[in-house]
Amino acid sequence: MQLHTGDDHLAHAAPATAAIASPHTAHHPPDPEYAISTRGLVKSYPGPDGTTTYAVRELDLDVRQGETFAFLGPNGAGKSTTIAMLCALARPTAGHATVAGADVRTQPHQVRQRVGMLFQQSALDPDLTAEQNLRIHARLYGIRRVHVRQRAAEVLEVAGLTDRRRSPVRTLSGGMRRRLEIARQLLHAPSLLFLDEPTTGLDPHARAQIWAHLHALRERQGTTLFVTTHHLEEAANCDRVAIIDRGRLVAQDTPRALKAAIGDDSVMLHTSDDTTAHRIVRRIAPPEHSVTVDPHGVCLRVPDGSSWIPRLCAALEGHSIAVRAASATPPTLDDVFFHHTGRSIHGARPDPAPATSTSADPAQATGGDR
Repeated sequence: MQLHTGDDHLAHAAPATAAIASPHTAHHPPDPEYAISTRGLVKSYPGPDGTTTYAVRELDLDVRQGETFAFLGPNGAGKSTTIAMLCALARPTAGHATVAGADVRTQPHQVRQRVGMLFQQSALDPDLTAEQNLRIHARLYGIRRVHVRQRAAEVLEVAGLTDRRRSPVRTLSGGMRRRLEIARQLLHAPSLLFLDEPTTGLDPHARAQIWAHLHALRERQGTTLFVTTHHLEEAANCDRVAIIDRGRLVAQDTPRALKAAIGDDSVMLHTSDDTTAHRIVRRIAPPEHSVTVDPHGVCLRVPDGSSWIPRLCAALEGHSIAVRAASATPPTLDDVFFHHTGRSIHGARPDPAPATSTSADPAQATGGDR
């Protein structure tokens, strides 16, 4: 079993050293409250020019048993590399991690037995039936032949695919295939399920169906769900969210708390002349509050945004600028990401030029991370 992490940009280069020292490398017994616990987790690679490149740096993470946890970040943030280490498919360079009660360094076989892993890319055989795909996977996990038929029937029922058990996979819709892949990972009854971008390529309706299925699975079986995603609406479905950017954890809390910590509303104005409107709004707005302009209009971030709309409209109309649309919305998870990193998760806002570090200590090699 392999996890491809080529889409993870490896963050920031530093001179190579013989070893990476970390204060977190000592072994700690697993806490039964947590399905995942990491301290100082690092993944780095030596470069051809004598530098060290970091994909994940000093990651401290706790995921409670039975929790739906989102690992949110843009493509290349280090999400897939982190999952590879947590599934014992890649060895950490430094740090410590326990997953499902087993140490990823010293007990990798136990980790793999206790977790399920849904990859970004489908690993189903399109010419085999749903049931045949499940049987092959069950045998790979060492499930005794006498139990395979029963387990396949059970997970097909959980996935709502019993009536399609004899259908070739190529005849199933995208949402059905994704549910079948989730069912396949449940065959060996894992206590923890990793889902790497679980709804990639699906339409909104199929996405909603997958999330309804995942919520039902968590409620019915108490399975811990660890979801990596760059879709903000998916992260909002989770109990807690950890934001990773350029290999470093930058924020962690419930979606509501992360948004509440920002405080300011977003006031958006679409006018007949957004460039001039931007200059006028900047003169009116308190200097400590952000005012930006992009193809969507002029954006002002202030507390109680709705109370600002009449004042702004009157000022712009006084300069013969027509306000075609105005809205005030509370913070979103994209706002949270921008607040902590200085850029949008989807790249719509300006991305500051990355910095490099000359420190060999990953805890100090902050570069452009926040």
